[in-house]
Amino acid sequence: MKTEMQANVAAFEQTLRSTIALAETFAPQDWKRPTDCPGWSVQDVVSHLVGTELMLLGEDPAAGHVMAEEPPHVRNDLGRLVEPGVDARRGRPGADVLAELREVLDRRLAALPGIDPERPTMAPTGRTVPYAEFMVFRAFDCWIHEQDVRRAVGRPGNLDAPAAGCARRIMESGLPMVVAKRAGAGAGTTVAFEVSAPLAFTARVRVGEDGRARAVDAGAADLTLRMDWETFVRLAAGRCGPEDVTVAAEGDTGLADRVLANMALTP
Repeated sequence: MKTEMQANVAAFEQTLRSTIALAETFAPQDWKRPTDCPGWSVQDVVSHLVGTELMLLGEDPAAGHVMAEEPPHVRNDLGRLVEPGVDARRGRPGADVLAELREVLDRRLAALPGIDPERPTMAPTGRTVPYAEFMVFRAFDCWIHEQDVRRAVGRPGNLDAPAAGCARRIMESGLPMVVAKRAGAGAGTTVAFEVSAPLAFTARVRVGEDGRARAVDAGAADLTLRMDWETFVRLAAGRCGPEDVTVAAEGDTGLADRVLANMALTP
């Protein structure tokens, strides 16, 4: 568990340092570019990263700040939790928010070695997991937001980072729910997701007689969906719809439409 914790912390650190290095190159207008996160600019995404880590340090990222009104892009309780910390930084220069991210990352990295890797912690999924596994979610979240920023400013990179492996683990685990519950695939149906570089893998999901889908290692597929890694990430993270990307479908095209329309796994 200690080794797992160290690997997940390293992945978390790498993606945040990559985000910081990218942001150090920004012109003033880059901070204001819109991202795929509704209502959030590049600066808002970085503010969210700051706010989340402050909360994990037991601090209020919006201390003393009151929002004038709830923005229309806030759609759920998670949004209501994180939006005040984002809103509190909208009037600040982007460089100041970047400096705050550097500082809070250093403090989190100093605190993490003192946390028991087996400490029960609530994950974003609502499950209680060991803290070592919770750090998989932190690496995932930070990396997804790094990619939000990179797309917004047109500077792709770090797609095969260690945190990308954390993202794959989390998103791949949600595919059975997508296939069976959301897309309504029938018992005995197998769907294969063939994902190409830079992080290539194949995930197969089969619906059992009980109506529940599970990952399987092999077998013929009733539907095969082929896409590159970035497309898979954008769909699974809810950053776009199937009409915005290129996916090759072989097999049951009606099921393909339903799967692709329901791939979003993040709130």
